Amino acid sequence: MSTTDHRKQSLYFPEEMLKEIEIEAGRQDRSLSWIVQQAWKIARGDMKKIPSVNDVLPPGMR
Repeated sequence: MSTTDHRKQSLYFPEEMLKEIEIEAGRQDRSLSWIVQQAWKIARGDMKKIPSVNDVLPPGMR
C-alpha cells in the first residue's frame, strides 16, 4: 500500500516559467508535476535560508 498523499493543488506560474517547465518535462519525458516536485526537493534547503516576512518586519509592524 502506498503512503503517498495525492491531494490536488492548483499552482500558478508566469507564462515563461511554465514554458520552461514544459520543455524540461518533455526533454526528460516526465510530467510537469514530477519536474516541479524534483525542483522543490533540490531547492528547499536554499528556500529555508530566505527570511520570512515576520523575520524582517520591525516589532511594531507585525
